[in-house]
Amino acid sequence: MRFLYSRPDRSVDARGVLQSFDHIDDARDALAEGSVLVGAIGFDASTRCALVEPKEFRRYDVPRTPEPATLPVAVVASQNPPPDKHVARVRRALTVLQHPGSALHKVVLARSITLVFDSPLSPVMLADKLIEDNPMHNGFAVDLTAAGGPYFGRHLVGSSPELLVRRTGTEVVCRPFAGTAARQQDPDADRQAGADLLASAKNLAEHRFVVDAIADALAPLCSEVSVPDGPTLTSTPAVWHLATPITATLRDSSTTALDLALALHPTPAVAGSPTDLALQTIDIIESGRSRDFYAGMVGWCDADGDGEWMVAIRCLDIAADGLSGVATAGGGIVAASDPDAELGETTAKFATILSAFGL
Repeated sequence: MRFLYSRPDRSVDARGVLQSFDHIDDARDALAEGSVLVGAIGFDASTRCALVEPKEFRRYDVPRTPEPATLPVAVVASQNPPPDKHVARVRRALTVLQHPGSALHKVVLARSITLVFDSPLSPVMLADKLIEDNPMHNGFAVDLTAAGGPYFGRHLVGSSPELLVRRTGTEVVCRPFAGTAARQQDPDADRQAGADLLASAKNLAEHRFVVDAIADALAPLCSEVSVPDGPTLTSTPAVWHLATPITATLRDSSTTALDLALALHPTPAVAGSPTDLALQTIDIIESGRSRDFYAGMVGWCDADGDGEWMVAIRCLDIAADGLSGVATAGGGIVAASDPDAELGETTAKFATILSAFGL
């Protein structure tokens, strides 16, 4: 087992397995007994996790230095659903969102692409390539074997820009993302795309759902929750994002980073608002398709309760034989959404994975 986690100012490299957990309650019990945990938690945290207590746990105050990576040739084999059907799903969501008196404010719909490779893909090499390509050195690689059954030998690898939560002592930091625009090759057009995003009433409203939900979730656990008046503009090589840094102070020092992550997940950034209704809508429109570990959480928590969890987006679920993988991308749909623009947003988000293979 190898677990890699890289952020702009820290990284973790963990190896081996002392204990593994496929249910979150067992993992929390182990944490209470002094274990260190690393791994991934599924979109449905109540039913799916791949957490381990590693034999070796090394934490650094710098991002990971990627090793040279050689990746196989990749081809996009299929799309699920096809682009036209994703647009139809967005239109279906809009009929609910735009209905007078609708209680649904936002729903996140996702689609996937399947890649096939001409030779087995190394999860560590893909992680290193993603970390190398990302100016903020964001990246992760997680062995999903601990989840059991069909997850044996599978790996989740990605470069997520979104910090769900970080706990250091009693200090808590979240940095939610919501609101996206594709980057442009022309510098002037690129700057304008970012400026337009920051001024977009639709995207600002979508972002506010996320910020308010996180602040509400933190309130029972934290004091001095500090939320800026508006978001800032941030970027990856593929997209512009709206982001808001939120800080807070724990009321009870026994509350761990894992506790915080579970209290926050799923945010409206990956599900919608209100959460329960959004999840029901996703299940109906996406025909009950499981999101597995996409839009879940990847991270770690130590015996002191400190830790960090990022949202599992911009990632590839690699098959056990390394010869194929599934990438998933989603977008938040609100009443003012345009179906074709929402398709374009998911396409832009796929670029993080596709560009690693030169696609």
